[in-house]
Amino acid sequence: MFTNIYFEEYEIGHVRQTGGRTITETDIVMHAGQTGDFYPHHMDAEWCKTQEFHQRIAHGTLIFSVAIGMTAGAINAEAFSYGYDRLRFIKPVFIGDTIRVRVAVKEKRPHKRPAQGVVSELVEVFNQRDEIVLACEHLLLVNRREPESSPELQT
Repeated sequence: MFTNIYFEEYEIGHVRQTGGRTITETDIVMHAGQTGDFYPHHMDAEWCKTQEFHQRIAHGTLIFSVAIGMTAGAINAEAFSYGYDRLRFIKPVFIGDTIRVRVAVKEKRPHKRPAQGVVSELVEVFNQRDEIVLACEHLLLVNRREPESSPELQT
């Protein structure tokens, strides 16, 4: 589904949430194969038993990519991803944990291109115990309905 939401229409504080998704051993094995990260933290159950966490940990990059994918819904033809800032892996995610995502519009600011603005979304990922496990800011470059006229625009 396509939609057209312009920079001016984003509202600071607007929140959307996803349903849950359980992380499986298959997720971890496939991610290791795709990335080449076969470290024992993810792949060696016996070694992990000797560590503080006692079980295999899902790759942080796996949780990040799954969580961002969970937020994908309607395609906004007026915006595209400009990148991610302040990515933090706050708590480990284990096989069998179920994650869900909360996205809140945090900030809007001008861009050096007068026809666009930057929208910053706070992305928070929670486990089944409502503990935050990952957080980052997703930046969107969004078309304006009317170009900004100020000569002192930021990037």
